[in-house]
Amino acid sequence: MSKKFVLHKENYLANLKFDIPAGLVVFLVAVPLCLGIALASGAPFTAGILAGIIGGLIVPIISQSQLSVSGPAAGLTAVVLSGIEKLETFEVFLVAVFLAGILQIVLGIIRAGVIAYFFPSSVIKGMLAAIGLILILKQIPHAVGYDLELFGLDKFEVGQGENTLTLFFHSLDHIEWGALIVSAISLIILIFWDKIPLVKKLRIIPAALIVVILGAVLNKLFMNFLPNLTLGSDHLVSIPVPESPKDFFSSFSLPNWSFLFNKDVWVIGITIGLIASLETLLTIEAVDKLDPYKRKSPLNRELIAQGIGNSIAGLIGALPITSVIVRSSANINSGGRTKMAAVFHGAFILISVVFFASYLNLVPLASLASILLVVGFKLTKPSLFKERLKSGFDQFAPFIATIIAILLTDLLIGISIGIVIGLIFVIRTNFHNPITVTKDKKFILIKFNQDISFLHKAIINKELESIEENSHVIVDAHNAQFIDNDIRELLSEFKKESQLKNITFEYNNFKKTIRNSKKNKSDINLSTVENTDA
Repeated sequence: MSKKFVLHKENYLANLKFDIPAGLVVFLVAVPLCLGIALASGAPFTAGILAGIIGGLIVPIISQSQLSVSGPAAGLTAVVLSGIEKLETFEVFLVAVFLAGILQIVLGIIRAGVIAYFFPSSVIKGMLAAIGLILILKQIPHAVGYDLELFGLDKFEVGQGENTLTLFFHSLDHIEWGALIVSAISLIILIFWDKIPLVKKLRIIPAALIVVILGAVLNKLFMNFLPNLTLGSDHLVSIPVPESPKDFFSSFSLPNWSFLFNKDVWVIGITIGLIASLETLLTIEAVDKLDPYKRKSPLNRELIAQGIGNSIAGLIGALPITSVIVRSSANINSGGRTKMAAVFHGAFILISVVFFASYLNLVPLASLASILLVVGFKLTKPSLFKERLKSGFDQFAPFIATIIAILLTDLLIGISIGIVIGLIFVIRTNFHNPITVTKDKKFILIKFNQDISFLHKAIINKELESIEENSHVIVDAHNAQFIDNDIRELLSEFKKESQLKNITFEYNNFKKTIRNSKKNKSDINLSTVENTDA
């Protein structure tokens, strides 16, 4: 870790030499993502661009996360698309976006960010690996010029009878050689830029910027000298070009407040608020794991920051925003050190779309695909899989299940499946040797090896039912600080039944567990417990 890097606000200026280049790279990746998500959501292009600007200029100022980047999220496209269709106009939908922001602010105030601590580490790492694989699978078609799918979407089904896997394989039969040349040269530069001694003095210039400029220049050369390799407009970034700055600002949409108390608006607003909050918390947890300085982001503060951002988005006509993992990963991969990188990315978006949109439209999608391919590889390195495998099957199973589920569905569904698989293994571990049964002819000792809850009811009941008549049974709770009420009722019922089978039934060390059970009412009480030595 660099000794010069100190985590204080006054050092933001000292780290501009890292944050400005990183912000520039994130900006280059963010622009086509904003446009693609807007188109897929059925919203105006301006709404996607505005969301990127708000995610860069508003959210980081309030947030205390140093490396996360916010903007429109591919994970919300289905919700936004169905919301706009249900509410019929984008202006009515903006009221729902505003309400979603208010909900997020409330969630931050009541400290709901603690939810993030319930996401298993194996699931978070599975999410990162899955995002890496998605980037590789999704960007290879763009890298070879098969631009059938919108840039930056993460759904498995991509339409036109294609999904992520079929699109990947079909792209190999539809290669645009101009795009392939651009992406191949771009990848060589991205991989070896920092390793070439001759360009040591130029390393302050991000390799991604070189790649973008070179891609535009190469396509111009193709146009003049090798027309068969020229990339058409469908293979380039496509930003609407305003005739003047005034035209851009006059294109904002305003919410239709007459629908403020409409039930559907509130339902959609709450849905967006909850999904955006969950995706943000997942991303923040993942970004903190990727942070080379291992900083921890205040989660409740992040919810408030996102809520303010979405409230503003609803007021001026932008798509809902979340913290997004691809742009955040690009930021980290490009050497960003503080949240000023995210701020610069937002500033670059604003300046470019107002003044330089026509120049951005010269950039091949193949150049941007190359940048994301490198980001994807760094997220899903083989060493990550080896590390999870060494951690044991109970860690590897949720990890690999999360990856497969995300690849075949989308981010939130995949994460949910991963958490369920992780929970199954937690329960399985919790069931591991909860009791020990020692038998010596008619003498039986049942020892509780850990705290006992209703989850252990079936296994304890099975042991009790197997006890034969005329036996002597002792249940020892020495190692249990807590015994669930359901278990105590089960033991009490068995004690009554044991009298009919001539079974001697005793408790050992139960007084402390009853005191620790918060005085829950049960048939077992201090007056009936025998505290014998086993």
